[in-house]
Amino acid sequence: MQEIFKTIENIAIKISDALKYADLGYTDHKNQTGDTQLKLDVLSDEIITAEFKDVKSVKSLISEEKTDEELLNEDGEYIVAYDPLDGSSLVDVNFAVGSIFGIYKKSLSAKNLVASVYTIYGPRLEMVVCKDSPKLYRLKRDGEFGFVRELKLQEKGKLNATGATQKGWSDTHRKLVNTLFERGYRLRYSGAMVSDLHQILLKGGGLFSYPATSDAPKGKLRVSFEVLPFAFIYEKAGGATSDGFSNSLFDIEIKELHQTTPCFFGSVDEIETLHQIYGKKS
Repeated sequence: MQEIFKTIENIAIKISDALKYADLGYTDHKNQTGDTQLKLDVLSDEIITAEFKDVKSVKSLISEEKTDEELLNEDGEYIVAYDPLDGSSLVDVNFAVGSIFGIYKKSLSAKNLVASVYTIYGPRLEMVVCKDSPKLYRLKRDGEFGFVRELKLQEKGKLNATGATQKGWSDTHRKLVNTLFERGYRLRYSGAMVSDLHQILLKGGGLFSYPATSDAPKGKLRVSFEVLPFAFIYEKAGGATSDGFSNSLFDIEIKELHQTTPCFFGSVDEIETLHQIYGKKS
């Protein structure tokens, strides 16, 4: 596992450097979920694949930019599922973006997710590593990542980051958002999942939501390499997660590599409010 974490450190430094100078244009191709691939998406995926190919403990890679699972080492123990560059369409306006990694043991299922890592490329290069608890690291002048602090969510937060196009929201979701604003929550939403979830986590609480909408009834965010890795981090930080009705996002059964789901991440109080409004299934 430490070799995997060290590999992600190397990946983060290379992608961070590439972001400064790489071509920001689009390719002529679309990924599995129909998004036109940015050249940066493809480059980031290539960097990650190249770095992991010699890590013997990694059996295979699953990526937002790959149609199928890519086998690396038949005898490897871990599957690494990742989003190579979350929020890549915001690089041209110089917003913070990131990479997300979920590390699964033996097979791709929620119960087999044993660690999560995400990196965030902003004014400073930071990385959150979570096995037993989420820990924040920051790149130092000497080129090494130094430990900053352990991350913990409070019982209740102040931030509300809610995604998807508003005209596609259900009346239920609209009521949830209005309820939070009536309680004094502040809107914080950039459109980059890593950036928004990182802010809530470091500020100690709040709610991030990407609901089902009229045009995306199964949500838009991908289960194996976006949703579950962050659910792992938030629950280990003392928070809670849901798809709107379940007790946890870990109740999801992975049936497809690029499966999507509505998702909510936050402090315990916000998820309880969500369930009160949405009406959690028994």
